[in-house]
Amino acid sequence: MSARTAARLAWSLWALSVALTGLSLLLLVLILRYPNSYIFDWWLGNALVVVDATVGAIVASRRPENPVGWLLCLSGVVVGTSSFTSQYAIYTLLARPGSLPAGEASAWVAAWMLPIMIGLQVSYILLFPTGRLPGRRWRWLAWLTVVFVLVGMLTFAFSPGAYQGSLGPIKNPLGIEGFDIFYQAVLYTMAPLLFGTAALSVYVRLRQARGVERQQIKWFAYAAAIYAVSIVLNVINLAIDAPLWFERGSTAIFTVAGMTIPISIGIAILSYRLYDIDRIINRTLVYGSLTVTLVSLYFGGIVLLQRVFDLLTGAGEKSTLAVVASTLVIAALFNPLRRRVQGFVDRRFYRYKYDAAKTLEAFGSRLRDETDLEALSNDLVGVVRGTMQPEHVTLWLRPDPEPEAKNAALRQFGHEE
Repeated sequence: MSARTAARLAWSLWALSVALTGLSLLLLVLILRYPNSYIFDWWLGNALVVVDATVGAIVASRRPENPVGWLLCLSGVVVGTSSFTSQYAIYTLLARPGSLPAGEASAWVAAWMLPIMIGLQVSYILLFPTGRLPGRRWRWLAWLTVVFVLVGMLTFAFSPGAYQGSLGPIKNPLGIEGFDIFYQAVLYTMAPLLFGTAALSVYVRLRQARGVERQQIKWFAYAAAIYAVSIVLNVINLAIDAPLWFERGSTAIFTVAGMTIPISIGIAILSYRLYDIDRIINRTLVYGSLTVTLVSLYFGGIVLLQRVFDLLTGAGEKSTLAVVASTLVIAALFNPLRRRVQGFVDRRFYRYKYDAAKTLEAFGSRLRDETDLEALSNDLVGVVRGTMQPEHVTLWLRPDPEPEAKNAALRQFGHEE
């Protein structure tokens, strides 16, 4: 396939995804009055379609030999199709029954889109960043993913009873009794197994990778860590009777975190600001730890000071003095605590940076007392090797003037004197 053909195909898939998203948003506006539709979730889901499709089109048009970009393009089309068919079914069967034809068929198509989405996600995780499997021993996982998609589509298409999610009130007209057992087995057993094994393949690649590939995997791992945190928040939301703000907040974080994965893939494969990831991870560790610590100290300080004020004054009302005092303490602790956290992160996760700083500090101390040029040169070369770790080090010294020129200059200087 030529580069021009690949670009046309990639952007055609992007246009299809965007068109499906536009139709989904139009239907979403039309069913705003329907009280049981997940309006908030679907607004965010459509944004994910655009991100998948855009990153996929850019990667596929510039790196057509890498299948990861094409998988992202297909992911945008599939998620867009799922969103459109779901909204069409909700509008036709629930919001305004009978207003449009083929509502049940649309709901049925939307029902078996999920296994395809999962299969595409597992596939691009498994092939990232080179577009090839980590090794021959991983072929079984690729075939298992194909089997999962086929079995999942069949199971989801003929699972009896009401559909899952926003299609819940709608029943499957083609449901077969007993298929719900396979549905649960596929969704709750095979899907976690595939995602877990695909994540393991990324870890194996990271252990073996060097240079550019290692930086690429770091970008993906960073996005995956953010996504994992959002999953934890979503699980907490499902496990407890969370207030509306927490439910919507966790959903928004989950969707935005999902966008970081295709974005990180695009950055990694296109090698755009690839080596900035070390700095980003460092800042995330520092300020993430700092935020958690300060928030804990802030609320803990408010509770503790409130107790103290209650004991001293005997009043049970909330004191604003506790809030003010905690705020002042946090403001005073911010910079010292940030430096300590930065030092801990550098020592624990960026040892080479910490060692380099110590090495340069020691060299600066020796530089003031050293007079032997050869010893100083060897010391400088050693410092550069230890801190920068280059492939080769050469030290160039400006040659001394000729002795005769030196003597002539001295005689001239003495004559002028």
